[in-house]
Amino acid sequence: MNHTQQLCSSLLTNCKSIKNLKQVHAYVCKTGLDTDPIIAGKLLLHCSISLRDGLDYARRLFLHFPNPDVFMHNTLIRGLAESDTPQNSLITFVEMRRQLTAPLDSFSFAFLLKAAANYRSLESGIQLHCQAILHGLDTHLFVGTTLISVYAECGFVAFAKKVFEEMFEPNVVAWNAVVTACFRCGDVKGADKMFNRMPFRNLTSWNVMLAGYTKAGELGLARKLFLEMPVKDDVSWSTMIVGFAHNGLFDEAFGFFRKLQQVGMRPNEVSLTGVLSACADAGAFEFGKILHGFIEKSGFLWIISVNNALLDTYSKCGNVGMTRLVFQRMPEKKSVVSWTSMIAGLAMHGYGEEAIQLFHEMEESGIRPDGIAFISILYACSHAGLIEKGYEYFYKMKDIYGIEPAIEHYGCMVDLYGRAGQLEKAYDFIIHIPILPTAIVWRTLLGACSIHGNVELAEHVREKLSELDPDNSGDHVLLSNIYAVAGKWKDVAAVRRSMTDQKINKTPGWSMIEVDKIMYSFVAGEVRNSITDEAYEKLKEIMSKLRVEGGYVPEVRSVLHDIEEEEKEDSVSRHSEKIAVAFGMARLCKGSIIRIVKNLRVCRDCHTVMKLISKVYGLEIVVRDRSRFHSFKAGSCSCRDYW
Repeated sequence: MNHTQQLCSSLLTNCKSIKNLKQVHAYVCKTGLDTDPIIAGKLLLHCSISLRDGLDYARRLFLHFPNPDVFMHNTLIRGLAESDTPQNSLITFVEMRRQLTAPLDSFSFAFLLKAAANYRSLESGIQLHCQAILHGLDTHLFVGTTLISVYAECGFVAFAKKVFEEMFEPNVVAWNAVVTACFRCGDVKGADKMFNRMPFRNLTSWNVMLAGYTKAGELGLARKLFLEMPVKDDVSWSTMIVGFAHNGLFDEAFGFFRKLQQVGMRPNEVSLTGVLSACADAGAFEFGKILHGFIEKSGFLWIISVNNALLDTYSKCGNVGMTRLVFQRMPEKKSVVSWTSMIAGLAMHGYGEEAIQLFHEMEESGIRPDGIAFISILYACSHAGLIEKGYEYFYKMKDIYGIEPAIEHYGCMVDLYGRAGQLEKAYDFIIHIPILPTAIVWRTLLGACSIHGNVELAEHVREKLSELDPDNSGDHVLLSNIYAVAGKWKDVAAVRRSMTDQKINKTPGWSMIEVDKIMYSFVAGEVRNSITDEAYEKLKEIMSKLRVEGGYVPEVRSVLHDIEEEEKEDSVSRHSEKIAVAFGMARLCKGSIIRIVKNLRVCRDCHTVMKLISKVYGLEIVVRDRSRFHSFKAGSCSCRDYW
């Protein structure tokens, strides 16, 4: 390799963006090295693999080169296999077979199999398996190991095991792959057997088992294995911390966190963002605060991804003040993810005007909003009732930023019109969507029909949904709600019979609350125990006080049974969010903010009860339902009864 070639290679090594790469490419062309297969191959490799947004440029480079060799074809196949459109790698492979007479190598098959695994195509996997046998490459370790992954991703663990058993001398990577395959297909016992059969293990083998156990919810087995491990690295500790946190055992997750520090190891970026993500999903505010303290002391605040995770945690735990503070204290160069997370946080809490102001600040700072940023701002407009603003942003996205609306953007517009009661406009908007509306879009309109009591349109929308997603229990329940509010009990009974005949089970409503870093979950009608007994006892006292001092009258219109009023009142009094709030009031210190996470939309009666509790008891209650936050204080809600 001469001096110019060495210089080009060195420049490519330090190339971090497409802009830099184009400069290097220009220099390569100027020096006449653009036809050099070594330099062209390195340029293609850097575009395809190293740069996140370099694949389109790699394709143009590939087409420009007069006679691409096997290495160049394999490089592009590899890049495409790891992209959002892995199936395109097969097209490149077919072109390669037409143009080259050179024999196929193991790399071609391994990359193609990776593509088949990534888009879960069993048909392509089987065809490639046959081709590998035909060319005598099925026994190659690299190819065999990737074949195991293909069958695992497609859910065929028996095929994956068969491929493994036919391998002559599987190495530790192949053993780890078959263990992973078992876990991927939910075969925990099979993974155990394979692990016990392993003639040799490395640290990855132990970590694969840990990850498999925690994802399967087998935390006892994970703990036992963790204690048996001869050596532990940061991945082992991170797996335990994140695994226990994702399963709602935050106290134990924090125990592992403390032990990690005691043995002299530091949590890494992955473990911190992972456990913060778990806190955000569960609404574990107190545990999130402890992690925030650790992050500050340990100097992790300079990492953008950790800041974004922290911001998301406070936002989803219902503390807008801390969300704003984290955002303001972030390093100067905020990413589009940081801005979007803050806008989404404000949107979830109903601060539509503030979200719009922040969106303008993002534009002025030079950050170009992406499709996700526009979803967040449209969501903000929808939940704040800002119809004209939402319409303006939808067309600004297309006309100014050239972003073609995805189905999520169209769904936001349907929600915008639907919440405002403009149901015919929402329906007309769906009819004129240039792409096929999904079940989620129609479901959004059905939800709006439920809010505004439009029976006729709801029936029409349900017909559309029965074609797209006939087994969704939520659609049946929404239609039943609409009939129940309208007093159409025969139709309610018909919907319920239909659900029974089709064996469709209603998704049970649950609510979670964090008390002393432990997450408690409540489900309406669940088997009673000492925890629920304590909650029901407190709830009985609360409801009695609300009737006397707050003038509470139960909202029973949407109870899905034609029963006596007294029975209806009893039915709504046992909703999971009421039980969770009662438990929080029984256990938490006086003056504590009660934070609830609920999987369904909060009903009108529960909304009324929360407002009254906040007024009569002088408490602040924050409820996160499936679409937004409700912050109850002094008898009013942050949603201003627009939800």
